[in-house]
Amino acid sequence: MQKKALIVLLLIVLLGGILRLFRLGSFPVSLNWDEVSHGYNAYSILKTGADEWGKAFPVFNFRAYGDYPLPLNLYLTIPFIFFLGLSEFAIRFPHALLGIFTIISTYFLAWGLTKNKYVGLLSSFLIAISPWTLFTSRFVLQSNLSIFLLVTSMAFLVNREKKKYFFPLSLILLFLTLFSYHSTRIFSPLFLIGLIFLFKNEFKNKLIVIVTIIFFATTILAFVNPESRARSKWVFLVNKSAVTKIEEQRNTSTLPFAIKRLLYNRPTYFAAEFAKNYLGYFSPKYLFLKGGTQYQFSIPNHGLEYLTNLPFFYIGLLLLLIKLIKEKDKNIKLILLWLILSPIPASITSEKFAVLRSSTMIPLVEIISAIGLVYLLDLLKTKKKVLIYLYLLIIFFSLFRYLNVYFGEYSRKYSWSWQYGYKEASNYIKANYDKYDKIIITKKYGEPHEFLLFYLKYDPIKYKNDLNLIRFGQSDWYWVDRFDKFYFVNDWEVPKIGNDFVLESGNTVDCLTTDHCLLITGPDNYPNGWKKLETINFVDGKPAFEMYENK
Repeated sequence: MQKKALIVLLLIVLLGGILRLFRLGSFPVSLNWDEVSHGYNAYSILKTGADEWGKAFPVFNFRAYGDYPLPLNLYLTIPFIFFLGLSEFAIRFPHALLGIFTIISTYFLAWGLTKNKYVGLLSSFLIAISPWTLFTSRFVLQSNLSIFLLVTSMAFLVNREKKKYFFPLSLILLFLTLFSYHSTRIFSPLFLIGLIFLFKNEFKNKLIVIVTIIFFATTILAFVNPESRARSKWVFLVNKSAVTKIEEQRNTSTLPFAIKRLLYNRPTYFAAEFAKNYLGYFSPKYLFLKGGTQYQFSIPNHGLEYLTNLPFFYIGLLLLLIKLIKEKDKNIKLILLWLILSPIPASITSEKFAVLRSSTMIPLVEIISAIGLVYLLDLLKTKKKVLIYLYLLIIFFSLFRYLNVYFGEYSRKYSWSWQYGYKEASNYIKANYDKYDKIIITKKYGEPHEFLLFYLKYDPIKYKNDLNLIRFGQSDWYWVDRFDKFYFVNDWEVPKIGNDFVLESGNTVDCLTTDHCLLITGPDNYPNGWKKLETINFVDGKPAFEMYENK
């Protein structure tokens, strides 16, 4: 690697590091319920060797709330908790590092694919500042780990001629994606099948054959595991809601019965919806204009990539297709295979424009955009310097605008989507714990027990052995209604008259005159006669929680 290119890459990594580490514990403005779940389960494994449900060193999945995330992120988080303690920064820091390391891996991937250092540097630069990668690498997400493993795996693959062990190492990293995120658990086996056809001669090596067999055997074991399929009934494209819709279409149609059955059934519904979803992930609307539909994974109505790069992405894609026809280059086949397969995990789910489930497209959008831009710059050699300065001016202005929205308007307007206020409520409880006999907390914004466990750094052994612990499975979810002196109640079950609170499990909480009770509830939702103590507001000033006591 030339000294000049190395210096530029280091500057890019430095920029990416600053963007990811600046006020990491404070932005996003609060830990969400998935973050505290990952953090506390990692803490529990560190302290006891088992997750919060008592499962020792989970392999394929851990239970969490009943959504059964993949466990590799827990083991990544444990060393950081060990050295830094259980905190916002400690659990987010490894994900910021993954984002930084992905910048480096992207350079070597793009350079290995194109043998062009400018494409490599530009690709890593775009990864460093991309809204898609910048937003997601500032908090705890399984996809951060899966993307780093995938990109690094392919970086070793395309540079395999340099060292003999690069190819098996590539497959081992790809294997680890089976334990990092659900999307790569679907994508990676399909991708490996394609790689076998692309590089069939290299898959004849005995070590490679063994790794491949283990890979597919593990894939089968993962998919036959009921826990791995627990969420599919809710997120799969043909879910209960889709079946109801199909039945309604049949019942309201005036067509003959045989034609109705032909038109309105599960396979045709799946095919139509899948095609619509799949094509949508390549659309300018998703990539460059509006972005995703979930407020926690991208800024609403803001593209995942900067609008400036829209023409370069489609030009780069066209160039790859033309070059493939002319040269039959394996690296181009690899890029296009990856690109073709990447939206599949997101396309088979009911959510539209799912940022995380389509994250296997990273870093292809950036690399293809870089290919398109470098091609145009080479075409316009006489004005190359001017165009480079103009492009950098526009892209840094776009970055500045994005950061202004991210740290400003987005944080103010959407703090509610991050379950903001639980930290403040937990701090109040910690300071006033001894004053109350019972503490009742609303479930209005998620799973309050997990926030308390995290922010109180509650002893995992004490929690699991607590005689007051009430938890149960219902409606494909696992609920906690009580531990210690804490009770968790649905907001609509907070009584207006009287002192009896009914829990999800059917148990009741009586706040009699002899009991000093604290209630943390939604705005204006409290029993008559209770005294208001304090209000916790969202960042925009609207009330999130109100605190009351019965005497």
